[in-house]
Amino acid sequence: MYDPTQLRTFLAVAQTLSFTQAARRLGLRQSTVSQHVRRLEEATGRQLFARDTHSVELTVDGEAMLGFARRLLEVHEQAAAFFTGTRVRGRLRFGASEDFVLTRLPEILEAFRYDHPEVDLELTVELSGTLHEQLAAGKLDLVLAKRRPEDPRGELVWRDDLVWIGAERLRLDPDRPVPLIVYPPPGITRALALEALEAEGRDRRIVCTSGSLNGLIAAARAGLGVMAHSRRLIPPGLFRVPDRAGLPELGKVDFVLVHGRRPPTAEGAADALAAAILAGGERLRRRGG
Repeated sequence: MYDPTQLRTFLAVAQTLSFTQAARRLGLRQSTVSQHVRRLEEATGRQLFARDTHSVELTVDGEAMLGFARRLLEVHEQAAAFFTGTRVRGRLRFGASEDFVLTRLPEILEAFRYDHPEVDLELTVELSGTLHEQLAAGKLDLVLAKRRPEDPRGELVWRDDLVWIGAERLRLDPDRPVPLIVYPPPGITRALALEALEAEGRDRRIVCTSGSLNGLIAAARAGLGVMAHSRRLIPPGLFRVPDRAGLPELGKVDFVLVHGRRPPTAEGAADALAAAILAGGERLRRRGG
């Protein structure tokens, strides 16, 4: 009933909320992307996206289709691999930023391991900046990490607002330096937070530095200060700092997949894991249970 090609296009649009970005990801013309979505909407008899000249948003039916599309494509890929006799194997060195520790990435990796038992998967969890450095040095084959929106590297999984977060009872004194909770260099959110404050001439003092997301969360929950974080991945027990606090806008941050200079033995495995992450991208925006 539903064409796998149209489902893949739907997922790309749903994850990027952009027909243009989806077309770039898939290597298609934007008109082709629009045609795939229109045909899928005709097949379902429902409108999946609410769109105008400025924005693209999922409808209630579109949200429902996300889960169906992911499961349909997973079954389709499993059946294709079974009947064609293709087996992905080899060593795969995968790096993920700690932003995904509290999401459902482990579920995606578990499903990948089940579908590809002959892949020797090695996981590295690090700061995004460190992962990009390790990828460039040939120490990783595939990385899921943050990047600045102007950075051309990688395949966009989704774009999010970067916001200030802290404890619910935290109150900032406008006459005192902003207390900052940050990753050590080369943390991307650290750099963006410092740049935003410096651009507005705001004084700041670093009250906590930790290479562990759990360490940053503990400091923020204790009310020590504020931290820059993805709006869709705000950890439990922390809250967005209200606009009345007067902190500067932080802009956007991208989450991307970046392929390294892979040995031939890792190519098939890296491509298969990248496809699984892109297909299940909406689960990365949910906390694990």
